[in-house]
Amino acid sequence: MLGKTAGGIFWLFRFLERSENMARLIEAGMRIALTRSGHSANEWQSLIDTVGAKAGFEAKHSDYSAQNVVDFLLRERDNPASVRVMLEGARNNGRLARTAMTREVWEAINECHLVVGGALAKPIKMAELPKLLGTIRQSSALVRGALHGTMLRNDVFNFARIGTFVERADNTARIMDVKYYVLLPSVAYVGSSLDNVQWDTILRSLSAQRAYRWLNPGETVPVDIARFLVLDQRFPRSLAFCVKKTMENLTHLRDDYGMEVPSLTMAETLHHDMQKRTIEDIFDNGLHEFVLDYLAQMRRLAAQIELDYRFQG
Repeated sequence: MLGKTAGGIFWLFRFLERSENMARLIEAGMRIALTRSGHSANEWQSLIDTVGAKAGFEAKHSDYSAQNVVDFLLRERDNPASVRVMLEGARNNGRLARTAMTREVWEAINECHLVVGGALAKPIKMAELPKLLGTIRQSSALVRGALHGTMLRNDVFNFARIGTFVERADNTARIMDVKYYVLLPSVAYVGSSLDNVQWDTILRSLSAQRAYRWLNPGETVPVDIARFLVLDQRFPRSLAFCVKKTMENLTHLRDDYGMEVPSLTMAETLHHDMQKRTIEDIFDNGLHEFVLDYLAQMRRLAAQIELDYRFQG
């Protein structure tokens, strides 16, 4: 496969995953803002902090109102992380790699772009926000469903999945760092009585609430949430799961192309490191420090994948 085509597939699915994650994050912020009306501005500001867009937002707006934050994260063309811009980027990358995809995948990408893009073309009414966020999630899921249902398990599929898991890993780590670490700044607080609504929001923002409850039917325990989101390889948004799947798809690419590449070695090293970890060790050394290191390693891994497979041609 041409490097540009591989890069198009990789970034198409990174942008799709990023747009869906944004919708989930906004929904979580909306829920908690409704339960903490006196501190709602702080909750909306935390969304901007999570996506690392504080400078860009404050250049456009003077206050962190719900309407300002929602418009900035969903519609703002000057914000490269807005859903509107990301879906345009996804479709452009899809067009670049059109011949590598099935008709069903390409149609799902176009439908996602048309439906969500049309909804974001006009200012958003807050009363309509939940429905819109659901549409963003569902449109992204349709593309993934078409991929899983119609594509050969070849290099195209592997690049699509690597893009998905690299992006998902970044999202989970960022949410944990901004939300979890702020709420639980010291190991001394593990197991203390904190605001359950906040913990519930962490799980909701990662679509993890039901899965966590199945495995932990009793009381909500912060250390158990951290263990679940970092180390549980059964949950498809945990840090350990994302690393494992990235490594597996890179292994398939090695088998397809018959060559060893540095990015696979990096992924294997990170995967083995995650397997040796315990949540107690992570807390002892600092959750915030662990998350920052994890994010840095994933950034280096993504950059190495681009070099190994010559995404720039």
